[in-house]
Amino acid sequence: MKTIITRSRRLRGTPFTSRLEQQGVKSFTVYNHMLLPTTFSTPEEEYNHLREHVQIWDVSAQREIEIFGKDSSSLIQLMTCRNLSNAKIGVCYYAPLIDSNGGIVNDPLIYKLEENRWRVCIADSDVLLFAKGIASAKSLDVNIFEANVDTIAIQGPKAIKIMEKVFGKEISELKFFRYSFFNFNNKKYLISRSGYSKQGGYEVHIDDVKAGIELYDYFFKIGKDFNLKPGTPNHPERIEGGLLSYGSDMDINDNPFECRFEKYIDLESDIIFLGKENLKKIRDNGIKRKLMGVKIETKKINVSQEIPISDYELKEIGQLRSAAYSPRFKKVVGIAMIKKDFCNISQKFKLKLDNEYISGEICNLPID
Repeated sequence: MKTIITRSRRLRGTPFTSRLEQQGVKSFTVYNHMLLPTTFSTPEEEYNHLREHVQIWDVSAQREIEIFGKDSSSLIQLMTCRNLSNAKIGVCYYAPLIDSNGGIVNDPLIYKLEENRWRVCIADSDVLLFAKGIASAKSLDVNIFEANVDTIAIQGPKAIKIMEKVFGKEISELKFFRYSFFNFNNKKYLISRSGYSKQGGYEVHIDDVKAGIELYDYFFKIGKDFNLKPGTPNHPERIEGGLLSYGSDMDINDNPFECRFEKYIDLESDIIFLGKENLKKIRDNGIKRKLMGVKIETKKINVSQEIPISDYELKEIGQLRSAAYSPRFKKVVGIAMIKKDFCNISQKFKLKLDNEYISGEICNLPID
């Protein structure tokens, strides 16, 4: 059954949407009130191509919230449990955002652009309103807005070579989770060594639509030598790599300990952030569940809501949150929230699909 998404001002396209349509995009989803492409061919073809060659993704739906002003650093720290007191310009910080209960609001990359200017590259939730609410309640001297920035991701093992062709050899010296500025056709771009795949690549942040389209077209002009294709974040590839999806694998009802973010939680220093005392209580009491990888003995699945996972006595031990067929493992792989007592590698389980019980086993993340 074909489903049509009705377009309006509430559901924005991107500067590249018309290009994607010309290139044969088959489907979109909605992400941060914008269109995010999801399929050009088949998930398996795109998975294999991503692991062997290079793709361009339109990830403009990854919106960027800019915060600047005298109290910008205080606001940024209030929002996240990661200690950013010594944050440096030029570094990308993966930083869970936390509410007053210790629940996860978002899991963005945060860039310090200047001493009192930050950019928060968000997953799918309204961080703009979250930041504005805190700033208003605390009477902070800040300006907060959604930056007029769109992003394309260059992902795959050939990403470095094609980026060198466009921006010069020096871009290969950019380290993982770092950013800098590079020129193309007399236009300067903020480029980060990051992206939503384990294959390696870059994200190009574009603040000039005309220049951005010219850059996009140039990639395809030279792309034949690299077997470049348009693509999208690949569901099985990111699950295998343990890259979490906010709104699917986790949401505001989950805390960062449950979601394997221990190394991003600082409860010992004197930094101040929302939910700190509640996270201390969660740490001291211990968690009762945790995100784990799973392998399921089937080749087809659709997860539009949580699917209960049971032990062999049909006692519920968790919920499947994301899953997709993996061409590598020849079965479905997924991410599930599992009760702590059952978070054991090779723990067997059952889940019910189409009135039939399917077997599976728990594994670690990333999945190997």
